[in-house]
Amino acid sequence: MNNSLYKPIRKPILILSVLAGGIIFTGCASAPQMSGGAPPGNAPLQEEAPANEVSTDSSATAQAAQVPSSRPQLIKKASMTIVVDSVGKSLETVSQLIDKQQGDLIGLEEQQPRVGYTRHRATIQMRVPQNSLELTLDELAKLGTVENRTITAEDVGNQIVDIQARLNNLRKTETNLQKIMDKAGSVRDVLSVAKELNNVRESIERIDAQLKNLQNQVAYSTITLNLEAAVSANATQPAFGSQVQEAWNNSTHSLGEFTVGLLKLGIWLLVYSPYLLVLVAAGYGLICWKRNSQRLVQTPDSSQPDRR
Repeated sequence: MNNSLYKPIRKPILILSVLAGGIIFTGCASAPQMSGGAPPGNAPLQEEAPANEVSTDSSATAQAAQVPSSRPQLIKKASMTIVVDSVGKSLETVSQLIDKQQGDLIGLEEQQPRVGYTRHRATIQMRVPQNSLELTLDELAKLGTVENRTITAEDVGNQIVDIQARLNNLRKTETNLQKIMDKAGSVRDVLSVAKELNNVRESIERIDAQLKNLQNQVAYSTITLNLEAAVSANATQPAFGSQVQEAWNNSTHSLGEFTVGLLKLGIWLLVYSPYLLVLVAAGYGLICWKRNSQRLVQTPDSSQPDRR
């Protein structure tokens, strides 16, 4: 009887087990299909990503190629010593060369031969655009024989960048202070902000002048040129008439100075004459008083009779 009751119950359980196993098997079979089917739909995206990376790298490379490399900020100075046939003609040529290169003449010192056998010398300081420095030195070398030639350069790029950064910060500070000053309510606050704003503007002017000075030194190079005559020149002897004229001029000049000195002495004596008269009168009175004293002492002795 018990066996007959369990048989109807076992059949539904078996059917449910079979259905559950089928569902599980179907889910396991469909999962690989879903995981395997997803990539084909996303495959074009994965293939497009490397292409985008390549295009980005190429554009970055193109931009880097378009950015110009900054030139070094150099202050260049040059010095040359040249032996020439004629210093005078060379000075004219150098002046024309400076005008041609759009430069400036800073200084000129010329030493003419005066004593003994000396050379005619001249020293010139000039400024030319930095991009014309080499060309100018080559043109100067054609004046004669180059004894020495030196070029020095100082990199001031970091200084210029630092000054520009300080200048930008100060200008931002100036703008902020101006805004604060516009919003300030009390007179005390306005005066305090105005004082600080004035200090900032003074700093801006000073730093801006330093920046312009450095930029000007970078833009223009300085050349010191020493010219020497090839043959020493004999000092010319002045003519006889010139020597006589020079002696006459010196003597008349000395006589004039002596006369002026006497006049000055007379003026001083005239101004101090009252004091001199007082001193003379006091001295004369003292002398007279001494003489009278001596007479009074001698008079009683001489008036006594001789009693012998």
